[in-house]
Amino acid sequence: MYEIIVVDDGSSDNTSQVVQETFHMLHINRPIQRQLTCQPVEAVFETRAYKVPITLIRKRNGGKADALNMGINAARYPYFLCMDADSVLQRDSLKNIVRPVLEDDRVVAVGGAVRPCNDAQMKDGQIVQYHMPHRILPCMQVLEYDRSFLAARILFDKFNGSIIISGAFGLFKKSVVIQAGGYDASTMGEDMELVVKLHVFCREFGVPYRIRYATDAICWTQAPEKLADLRRQRRRWHIGLYQSMTKHRHMLANPKYGMVSFISYFYFLIYELFSPYIELFGTFTMLLAAALGFLNIPFMLMYMGIYVVYSSILSLTAFFARIHTIDLNLTFADAVKAVALCVLEVFCLRFILAWVRATALIGYRKKKNSWGHIERRKIDFSRTGSQGGRAAGKT
Repeated sequence: MYEIIVVDDGSSDNTSQVVQETFHMLHINRPIQRQLTCQPVEAVFETRAYKVPITLIRKRNGGKADALNMGINAARYPYFLCMDADSVLQRDSLKNIVRPVLEDDRVVAVGGAVRPCNDAQMKDGQIVQYHMPHRILPCMQVLEYDRSFLAARILFDKFNGSIIISGAFGLFKKSVVIQAGGYDASTMGEDMELVVKLHVFCREFGVPYRIRYATDAICWTQAPEKLADLRRQRRRWHIGLYQSMTKHRHMLANPKYGMVSFISYFYFLIYELFSPYIELFGTFTMLLAAALGFLNIPFMLMYMGIYVVYSSILSLTAFFARIHTIDLNLTFADAVKAVALCVLEVFCLRFILAWVRATALIGYRKKKNSWGHIERRKIDFSRTGSQGGRAAGKT
C-alpha cells in the first residue's frame, strides 16, 4: 500500500488548479499534525477515484525543505519517498528501492540511481527509445552522472558510509527522520544535510542503522541544457556541500563515527569541497612554471595524457556498464559520441565546473537560499519526432 502526496509550496501559477482538475480532487478538512517545522497549510484536496490515494496540500511558501517536511507530516505510512517534480521513476524502481528495507529492518534510508533522459522516449515507466542527448552539454552530464553513481556510491554502500542521497529519489524511515529533526530549511543542500543528520542521530543515540544505495532503482531526470543553468545548479550543490561539511565538522577524525568520519567525510571534504581549489591552483602553478621555463613540457604532456586516458576509461566503463545492466540499446553513433565526449568532458567541462565551484562561496550569504530558475525539457512520453516541449521552473 502507498499514497501520493503533492505539495504546492505557494506557487504563483495554476499548479494546484491543474492537479485538482486532472485528478478530480475535492477540498477536505483534514488536520495535519506538524511534527516537523513547516509553513502552515492553506488547503488540502484529496481524491479516492484511483487505486492509489492522491492528496494535494497547498501551503505558504517556505522552500523545498519546508515542503518536504509538510509532506512527511501528512504521510500515513512508516516510510516515505521523496522525488523532484522534473523526475520520473522507472517501472520497477519502487520495488527495487524498497528491497533493502525488506531485507534488513535496520535500514533507515535508501538512495536510488539518477540518470539523465534528455531526448529519450518513455512509455509506461520504461525507456522505449534511448540515445545520447543531441546537445553536447547534457551528453557530458550523462557520462558524469554514471561515473558518480557507479563508482563512489557503491564503495560507500559497502561500509554504511553513504552521506548523500539525491533529492531526486530517496526512501526514508519516517519515525527516524522525525526524531532527527527532518529537513533543514536553512541549507541549500537539504538532501545531503538530512543523510548526515541521520548518521549523527543514530550514532549519538546508539540506534542500529543502515543507509543503503540501490543501484537498480532508477530515476530518470532532465539535465540542464544551458551552461548558465548548469552553473546555477552546481553552485547550489557546492554551497549545500559547504554548509553540511561545516555544520557537522565535529565528525572530522572522530572515532565515534567510524569509517563515516575517516573515509566518507574526508572524501567529501578533500575530493568534493576542496578539489576545485586544488585543481585551479595546480593549473595556475603549471602555467606559471611553463612561463618561467621551470616546466618539463614533454613530461607534463605525458602526465596529462595518462590523466585523460584514466579518467576516460573510468567514465566509459561506468557508462557502458550502466547501458548493459538496464538493457538499453545504444547505436554505434552514440557509442562513438560517448567516447569522443568523455575526452571533452575531462579537458573542458571539468575545469569549467571547477571554476564554478571554486567561486560558489563568493557572496553566497547574501543569496544563500536563492535557488534560481533553471529551464528544463519536458520528459517525453509520446514523442515521435526529435523535438520535445520545454518547461521552465525551479529546480
